[in-house]
Amino acid sequence: MIHPADFITIALLVALEGMLSVDNAMVLAVLVLGLPQHRQRRNALRYGMAGAFVFRGVATTLAIYLIRLLWVKLVGASYLLYLVYRHFGGDQTAEERRAPREAKAWIGLPPFWATVVKVELTDLVFAIDSILVGVAMSPKIWVVITGGFLGIVMMRLLIGQLLTIVERYPPLVDGAFVIISWVGAKLLVEFLHARGYIGLEIPTWFSLVLIVIIFSVAFVYAIRQERSSRR
Repeated sequence: MIHPADFITIALLVALEGMLSVDNAMVLAVLVLGLPQHRQRRNALRYGMAGAFVFRGVATTLAIYLIRLLWVKLVGASYLLYLVYRHFGGDQTAEERRAPREAKAWIGLPPFWATVVKVELTDLVFAIDSILVGVAMSPKIWVVITGGFLGIVMMRLLIGQLLTIVERYPPLVDGAFVIISWVGAKLLVEFLHARGYIGLEIPTWFSLVLIVIIFSVAFVYAIRQERSSRR
């Protein structure tokens, strides 16, 4: 049966997804920057999010098994930290470092579809916590799926805004990779904590506040850099 409380739960899930998706949105926005055209970047996000809808639906019905996928966080952390190393490593100038890296073919897929797959796989890493929290908040699958789907729509809008800002202010790319380094470190800590190796647990509010601070500082710096270049 449908109760008014179900819609309150859905609203809470959407709000929670929005808060938990800030780091995800930044990572996905950076992933599609390697595509050459603005339209291709938008399409990659659109198709990647479509795949995320399918995954969320299947994963929610199988949520009881998701706890066994903790190794996904370790893989995700390793990949994100590798991206940071690749970005800041080497002898590149600031301009060369901030220029989007050209997307390349991967596992036999052309650059565009390779980017779409990377978007979907990255969403998988971030989706596990959201789905488990959703299942804990309501025993009704339709409530969890609805909240998760609306949350994905919110995240898609957030990614679009971030992508526009990053394209407008190239120096912000460095700040984005600082955020990615934090996200990678956080995933690693979460994996080690879940496995019982360490007792440290990072509160969600702390991670969110830190991301907002890093982004704000990087945004102000990027604006000043652009103004200086015009003079």
